[in-house]
Amino acid sequence: MEIIWQSEIDPYACKVLSKHWPKVPNHGNIKNIHWGNVVRPDILCGGYPCQPFSSAGKRNGANDPRHLWPWVREAISELRPKYAILENVRGHITLGLSTVLGELASIGYDAEWQIVSANSVGAPHLRERVIIIAHPFRELANTDNSGQLQRQPQIFTAHRWLNALNLTRSSSTNVADTHSISGHIEHQRQVLQPNFAGCSWWQTEPNVGRVADGIPHRVDRLRGLGNSVVPQVAELVGRMVIDYDTNI
Repeated sequence: MEIIWQSEIDPYACKVLSKHWPKVPNHGNIKNIHWGNVVRPDILCGGYPCQPFSSAGKRNGANDPRHLWPWVREAISELRPKYAILENVRGHITLGLSTVLGELASIGYDAEWQIVSANSVGAPHLRERVIIIAHPFRELANTDNSGQLQRQPQIFTAHRWLNALNLTRSSSTNVADTHSISGHIEHQRQVLQPNFAGCSWWQTEPNVGRVADGIPHRVDRLRGLGNSVVPQVAELVGRMVIDYDTNI
């Protein structure tokens, strides 16, 4: 996948994005973007702020000034991407997720969601996150000529999970064994587990100055880590979408 534009306002995060994607435009505050002037992406991918929903905060939901879901919904509605891949904390399940799924349906999008943890890709910590994959609703003709219409096949399946995990594992020495296959894939654990023979867990993460003084931009770095998605999780979900839609 190719990044064609971004939307970020945090100064330090903007510097990080500019370093890795120096030629990619950053449209800034999502509240101020005129979507008619933005290149339509095949996939709109983002994590709207988790603070309104996180169990670590006050859980003010839509009343939190950091609540950006309405503007993300507007972006999806205006741009009509083939897929929207969204991320948030586990606490979103009990606060706000039903609203998000309902509003996606109101603008014509089906949505699937799963809890995907960092240790699903071999990290030595849990870090559970809600991953939502939305795509425009369409119905498929039933092949048995019964006259009934079928919904699109699901993206989050054990087959695609395993295929994506194998590809992700082969592309990085840091992707390894799994002891947490989430959601409805959990019942496949015994079936899938033999496929992870010979894999090992990640090494203990390197020192990033969590308790050391004198590290440049230490607070910004820690906040960036806290707001980020484990890269192998992002790759895993991306590969599941690619496996689902070979035209991407």
